[in-house]
Amino acid sequence: MLTFFLIYPSVHTFYLSFFGPGSRKFVGVSNYIFAFTNRVMLTAFRNNALWVLVFTTLTVFLGLILAVILDRVRYETVVKSIVFMPMAISFVGAAVIWKFVYAYRPPGAPQVGILNGFLSLFHASPVGWLIERPWINNFCLIGVGVWIWTGFCMVILSAAYKGIPGQLLEAARVDGAGEWQIFRRVILPLMMPTMAVLTTTMTIFVLKIFDIVYVMTNGNFSTEVIANRMYKEMFHFRNFGRASAIAVILLVLIVPMMLINIRRFKREELLR
Repeated sequence: MLTFFLIYPSVHTFYLSFFGPGSRKFVGVSNYIFAFTNRVMLTAFRNNALWVLVFTTLTVFLGLILAVILDRVRYETVVKSIVFMPMAISFVGAAVIWKFVYAYRPPGAPQVGILNGFLSLFHASPVGWLIERPWINNFCLIGVGVWIWTGFCMVILSAAYKGIPGQLLEAARVDGAGEWQIFRRVILPLMMPTMAVLTTTMTIFVLKIFDIVYVMTNGNFSTEVIANRMYKEMFHFRNFGRASAIAVILLVLIVPMMLINIRRFKREELLR
């Protein structure tokens, strides 16, 4: 089963990456040269790096802060359910919702987007949130991903936080440690293994980011990402060779993250 569903498709994709459109003419490493020299592909690599850096940092950081703070509020379950709720929406659905939030009309026209509608109340010029390149639109797309995934990170880190023995925290308070010292020297070190696994997991996800970009911009206005470009090469341009080469590159980027998680899981099993 593993051979049929995993190994064979990977080997076949690697084989196709050396052929041109139609998978008939052998072109050697031309598809890989294209992937690393084409202007659009270089933009996709840059944007994926931006996603990995900003998205992963924000989701894990916000998840950690919410996990610790919401553990002390009165209606913890209700608030956490609200924060987690975006995960119940499909990524495509979330992208459609936020596309309306970011919607832009020229100055003087009625603004249907929530953000530009708010700006119009103060007679400010509307902003093309999804067309302002190269940074504003990318950060707007990343914001949608953060909105969806922060709840997931919060739930995982909340479970790790609740697993910390209460005696340790009480002992630290008895010794005169402040809340910041307890967080920095007790809570954070004990939660670090979970945060490391969560960070690599978020990195794996964001390297494959596709749906949010596809629905909201389709990679236009300098928002292209690797997976969306692979989709275009495969289904728009029918260039199976280039699509396969991009898929192989994506696999090479993801596998090390998976191996890090597997090694960490094995290490934790040995320590039990």
